[in-house]
Amino acid sequence: MKKKANVILFGIDSLRRDRMSSYGYDRLTTPHIDKFAKGGILFENHFSPSIPTTPGYASMLTGMDCFGTDVVALRHKGPLGDHVRTLPEVLSENGYNTTCVGFTGNPSSRGFQKYIDYEGWGPDETSRCPKAENLNNVAIPELKRLAGEDKPFFLFLRHMDPHSPYLPPKPYERIFYDGNECDPNNDSLNKLKEFKPFADYITSWLPEGCTDSEYVDAQYDGAIAYMDACIQNIFTTVEALGIEEETLIIVTSDHGETLNEHECYYDHHGLYENTLIVPLIMKFPGKLPAGKRISSVSLIKDIMPTVLELLAIESDISFDGRNLIELINKDRKPVSQVSEFYITECTWMRKHGWRTPEWKLICSLEPDFHFKPEIELYNLIKDPEELTNLADEEPEIVNMLIGRMNKYIAKREAETGRTNPMYTNVSWHGRDHGPFKTSQEAYDSLYIGSISTAQQLQEKDKEKV
Repeated sequence: MKKKANVILFGIDSLRRDRMSSYGYDRLTTPHIDKFAKGGILFENHFSPSIPTTPGYASMLTGMDCFGTDVVALRHKGPLGDHVRTLPEVLSENGYNTTCVGFTGNPSSRGFQKYIDYEGWGPDETSRCPKAENLNNVAIPELKRLAGEDKPFFLFLRHMDPHSPYLPPKPYERIFYDGNECDPNNDSLNKLKEFKPFADYITSWLPEGCTDSEYVDAQYDGAIAYMDACIQNIFTTVEALGIEEETLIIVTSDHGETLNEHECYYDHHGLYENTLIVPLIMKFPGKLPAGKRISSVSLIKDIMPTVLELLAIESDISFDGRNLIELINKDRKPVSQVSEFYITECTWMRKHGWRTPEWKLICSLEPDFHFKPEIELYNLIKDPEELTNLADEEPEIVNMLIGRMNKYIAKREAETGRTNPMYTNVSWHGRDHGPFKTSQEAYDSLYIGSISTAQQLQEKDKEKV
């Protein structure tokens, strides 16, 4: 009997699609992924509606939305619930070897047979961190081992290069920057340095005296370009092993990233477009068409059901996500389109909202540490950068969107038999007390002071995975 196809899933952390040349960015950040995309399918409007890391990956690896996973918080308490099955669990049941690289200790990584770690956070003696090379050093030998087994394999790779700290090694730290990052006349980082919750952490990995936000943005872009070059090493290994024709390869991300925007400072909180927009590129020679671009909206929960369809693996799971093969073949048969969806975050703020092609509604469930208004409304067509809050000017639009959001919440609560997790995660911030009463209380309570603290927020006891 012919062996089932392999799967390599690049689940890249904090990669926003609008900073990829594959998606039209004017800096050539992803030349190797660009070439890869020409051999497969690129989804132009792919979103991760529930940010950040833990709910994003939970949805990616279960095919469920946040009501289905019951996960909305970065600091999710307890394990992933037994009411869901993960992609590695289903593939293991179907005879696959499964390996996870770089995601040990998070509840959303449940079900892999083997976990491998690498250094994807802190700087080395050069004050830089070759994150993707560190990943390659463990992932490529594992890829070769898996390819030599009689069983098909699922290899999950969590790259960390676009996640702060942005520390691409030379020459990538300056391929998109030729200024003076310590210009005393530049004040573009002044507000960041005054923002106590983040200032110590971010300045700890910037050059001493750095004043230019464009330099920091260029580190993010340089980290993507560096990672892209290292990902080509993996593509080359797949070709050298002779398994390209029998391997489904997916490039995607758990959520986007904020640069010096919306006063959210080099992180991934705030329900603005920069945190919701992620790539999805799939290549499977002979099974998926080459060079196709899909403009219809797709969501992170669609990945698992699509993978199982492509592998011809049946399951009894009633996914919240849909099989994207329908979109790929929509010229043969009309399919329903996703036009609006629920959005959530419990990172450094607890907010939810509703996104349509024209409007973005963001509602605070408790005061946030940026002292932002309780309700925000943006016209995504006229104001794509979401700079002008129209909530006071357009109360009828606000009420209409709140009505749609609440109707959806009631529907999903009835279908799952559980309360919206956005309402029950009142200790999302990791403190003993409940919701913040004021923005000042949130500002005074939340603090990330170092790289090691940032890393610990995403990991639990690795022995318990």
